[in-house]
Amino acid sequence: MIKRIGLMALLALLCLALPTSALAQDYYFQLPQLTIDVFWNEDGTQSLDYTFVFANDPSGHAIEYVDLGLPNSDFDVTSISASVDGNPLTYISRSEFQGEGSDGVAVGLGAHSIPPGQTGTVRIYVGKVSSVLYADSKDPDYASAVFKNAYFISSIIYGKTDLTVTYHLPPGVQPDEPRWHAAPSGFPDEPQTGFDDEGRIIYTWNNPNANGYTQYQFGASFPKSYIPDSSIVRPNPFAWIKHVDAEILIPFCCVSFFVGSIGWGIYSENKRKLQYLPPKIKIEGHGIKRGLTAVEAAILLEEPLDKVLTMILFSVIKKNAAEVTKRDPLTLKVSEPQPESLTSYDKDFLTAMAESGANRTKALRDTVVALVRSVGEKMKGFSRKETLDYYRDITKRAWSQVEAANTPEVKSQVFDNVMEWTMLDRNYDDRTRDVFRNAPVYVPTWWGRYDPSYHSAPKVSTSAPSSPSSGPVSMPHLPGSDFAASVVNGVQTFSGKVLGDVGNFTSRVTGVTNPPPKPSTSSSGRSRGGGGGRSGGCACACACACAGCACACAGGGR
Repeated sequence: MIKRIGLMALLALLCLALPTSALAQDYYFQLPQLTIDVFWNEDGTQSLDYTFVFANDPSGHAIEYVDLGLPNSDFDVTSISASVDGNPLTYISRSEFQGEGSDGVAVGLGAHSIPPGQTGTVRIYVGKVSSVLYADSKDPDYASAVFKNAYFISSIIYGKTDLTVTYHLPPGVQPDEPRWHAAPSGFPDEPQTGFDDEGRIIYTWNNPNANGYTQYQFGASFPKSYIPDSSIVRPNPFAWIKHVDAEILIPFCCVSFFVGSIGWGIYSENKRKLQYLPPKIKIEGHGIKRGLTAVEAAILLEEPLDKVLTMILFSVIKKNAAEVTKRDPLTLKVSEPQPESLTSYDKDFLTAMAESGANRTKALRDTVVALVRSVGEKMKGFSRKETLDYYRDITKRAWSQVEAANTPEVKSQVFDNVMEWTMLDRNYDDRTRDVFRNAPVYVPTWWGRYDPSYHSAPKVSTSAPSSPSSGPVSMPHLPGSDFAASVVNGVQTFSGKVLGDVGNFTSRVTGVTNPPPKPSTSSSGRSRGGGGGRSGGCACACACACAGCACACAGGGR
């Protein structure tokens, strides 16, 4: 009987070991070293490069074949090559694979079989495996890349294995973008990082005391913008349906379809009410629209309108066009004469805030509508996607500058300069609190116009004199946590004290800028059912597609 070494599958989620009786009893070897390079390619596929160092026991049978299980059936067998001690192998068969499951290849060692008591290095390269990336469960903008190593039945292998797994991330991924997942037991908490000879970022996990009969899981996530969206596997939530009896399934589908349609309709309508951009802004043109203000970029990003109005509030205060005289209710004192640097939305905002009650709410709504339309005009002919990426990058760099500042004075000054751009971050609230939690903040000159409770701030002396003859400079400061809370609470002030129900306010804006399409009407105004002389009933058409994880496990011998 020809002997083959069976490898357990990659990425197998539910693998059943073969019964001991099915194993060839005279297999017995060590795996002193196993090196695996996992390439995550720009087309969303995976390439695998295995290097097994086998030390065949003197009592073992010659190693003549290796059955290599693969994650699924979506691989290109013509992309696979193999060698033993540098000698190329030609026998690579998909149909002859005899491992657990049906996804894998049989590699024949032929004249280069590893005799008992001898050592041999088997290398198997798999050039293309598809359907291996999934959506990251914690970040919709990231793809999750998870890998599980091949392993052997514990009854045929002994000793330690120096296991090294190296991820090669897609070309173009930047060092600060990817994230590694938790490391398996026995491996360092963080992988070694670097670049390969192609300039791709690599993560390397190593454990010199691993073993060849345990499956270890490794993982990383990176922005899905570096791969085609179509390459991401999205599991079918209805895969379980094929196991349900038809007599139960059909009524269930009918009820589910009816209830789901109502629920989805409500959800879609509520979501649409918050999408205040008109469709014409979403028509893609070419190139980046530069020169937008942070407030205009917030409209393009469809940020919540309470945040947008808070950004305008900060804008007019920083320009010395107004000051807050009372927080509850929010009351402004407008400066005279007005600064020339005011934008049209700044002026509309100040006019609206001079009103009260329902009149002010309506005027603020008109301010936002005019702003949305203005952004729409400016975006004509430009690419919304490219422009969004451009302003997201500005936001990212703004936060990087703040976080990189090494003294409270510098940090405060940088934050003052880029504050409007930092507000475009969806995690603006938490990030602001984190950045300023443990250090004093040297408040900007306009702070007193924003916070009416701030009068005589405490002073702190800096070590740098303003001139050779002067003493230390005294600057007003606040505890960082108080400063952050006051900035963040500005949005809450608008949502709770000025606009009331933000969702209702936004839906009224949407009703003007992005109204729903008018319903179509039939000539009779009545729907008519078909069927000659049949009583009415419920008819369902349920389309089911099974999407799951393939389990391809190799056996331990033939």
